[in-house]
Amino acid sequence: MSTSKPSPTETPASTNGKKQPPVILCIGMAGSGKTTFMQRINAHLHAKKTPPYVVNLDPAVGNLPFTANIDVRDTVNYKEVMKQYNLGPNGGILTSLNLFTTKFDQVLDLIAKRADSVSHILVDTPGQIEIFTWSASGSIITDTLASTYPTVIAYIIDTPRTTAPATFMSNMLYACSILYKTKLPFILVFNKTDVVSHEFAVEWMTDFEKFQEALSHDTTYMSSLMNSMSLVLDEFYSHLKVVGVSAVTGNGVEDFFAAVDEAAVEYERDYKPEIERMIKEKVYNS
Repeated sequence: MSTSKPSPTETPASTNGKKQPPVILCIGMAGSGKTTFMQRINAHLHAKKTPPYVVNLDPAVGNLPFTANIDVRDTVNYKEVMKQYNLGPNGGILTSLNLFTTKFDQVLDLIAKRADSVSHILVDTPGQIEIFTWSASGSIITDTLASTYPTVIAYIIDTPRTTAPATFMSNMLYACSILYKTKLPFILVFNKTDVVSHEFAVEWMTDFEKFQEALSHDTTYMSSLMNSMSLVLDEFYSHLKVVGVSAVTGNGVEDFFAAVDEAAVEYERDYKPEIERMIKEKVYNS
């Protein structure tokens, strides 16, 4: 796990000498507390008099517990899309996101007008995690933001539901796949630490023998597979920042923003040059 601190000479991403606000893309399984976490970090930034710019990309959310500057629901009616195209719930969300993405250049223009006056850009994504992470529209939105702003993935995990080695490993594998797909700085946010501390997860990630000990109590056929996987994931863990947060109490939020600051520096140093190289390559080949 990464615990490095940015040196005083390093600064977050900037364009034409201007500091760019970091984008925090909040991604998490349904029930992980992602939207409550968004509400908490939004309230935290407002309390510090450093308001963020908030984007909601979930067309199916009923009540949003925070005010969004840009809301996909203002552009696309999810239920009408389902009805018009004869789709189920997931197909409706995906199609709504696709329709919204066709106008994403307008979203970028609106963000750019406020970029100098906001501290962060917070992006809430659909609770059906695969719809955003594996769709073309999700990739377009992520890549477009990352080409301009220091973009960080905050992967929200339901800590109480991750205490069993099998569920923990499933979550880590999913996080691993998102990291390698987005190729962006990544923060594992263990949420609901007011219910269960995330220390067990940190132990399992940093001490191979501790995870082996937990696995020894699992007598199912899955234990041998998880044993092999845990060896493979060692390299993955070394690229991660890990924080424990309670979206209910606010505990750990300061640690989260410290990790975001580090990730913004990491983006500038390690990720931005690669993104710029890929953009030049696409232009050259087109």
